[in-house]
Amino acid sequence: MIRKIVVALVAFGILLGAGAGLWAWQGLQSLQQPVPLEQTRLLEVPQGTTLSHLAYDLQAEGLIRESLWLRLYGKLYPQSTRIKAGEYELAPGMSTLDIIDKMVAGITKVWSVQFIEGTRFADARAALAGKATLAQDTAQMSDEEIMAALGQPDQHPEGWFFPDTYLYERGTSDLEILRRSLERMQETLETEWANRAPDLPYKTPYEAMIMASIVEKETGVPSERNEVAGVFVRRLNKGMRLQTDPTVIYGMGDRYKGNIRRKDLRTATPYNTYVIPALPPTPIALFGREALHATLHPAAGTALYFVARGDGSHVFSDTLAEHQKAVRNYQLNLREDYRSSPPPANN
Repeated sequence: MIRKIVVALVAFGILLGAGAGLWAWQGLQSLQQPVPLEQTRLLEVPQGTTLSHLAYDLQAEGLIRESLWLRLYGKLYPQSTRIKAGEYELAPGMSTLDIIDKMVAGITKVWSVQFIEGTRFADARAALAGKATLAQDTAQMSDEEIMAALGQPDQHPEGWFFPDTYLYERGTSDLEILRRSLERMQETLETEWANRAPDLPYKTPYEAMIMASIVEKETGVPSERNEVAGVFVRRLNKGMRLQTDPTVIYGMGDRYKGNIRRKDLRTATPYNTYVIPALPPTPIALFGREALHATLHPAAGTALYFVARGDGSHVFSDTLAEHQKAVRNYQLNLREDYRSSPPPANN
């Protein structure tokens, strides 16, 4: 009788153990099932968060039913406990283990801000200010204070920031984005200047930056950049004024309302290249590597004028007579005060 009782207890223990094992196996298997998410959401993991704490948080957020299985998983697989702090993007279809793998790898949510070719430093600042995910450390700083903070005191900011899309994590300082953009431009300028074509009229890399910003503003057709740069080089070499509208617009500042009038062309500003006989004092816009490369590798030729066709491209002319004909063909029918860049010189 006693032997039968012992056998029954052993059998019950085996069954109980098997049942517990099956229960645990099913619990761990649940970690491979998709979490209940209908849309993408963000989850912040603070510094110092352990896997156990995370398990309780995920349960509280309704992303897992029972924290026990994730805590047990951490005991079985210690490498899964090495989660990294940060902001994580969780997407529908991800399993609990997918989330943990992402956190162990430190694949945090990445945000972006874009600086666009042909826009100004003020536009770059506005782009930064519009990002709530950035730390707005420069919000109360003047342009001069920003340049000083970047190690460039007394330097005008225009043109010094490379236009591109910059990636960052939440909480990154807006000043750090500007620092990266500035360093990118410095590296680009150093490389392009070192490999420039011979016999250019630019005495310093900064003069090349000024011209690159004008080239950037003058044409939206990539294939024309070298031709536009060539026209400006020949005009500089001949002592002709550049007479380019974007410099006039920049010098007008807030007075520019969408049109350039005849009196604007005659009003002297440091940037009005209809009046000044050389380059303006600073760049007038953010410019890309392509515009800088074209500036330092201008196309050979004899053209001294160009006029916009109206489709973004230009007609290039060698003589004033040819240019005036092109102006009649492409501009005079548009509006009385329309100006190409550059229009006829007074030389």
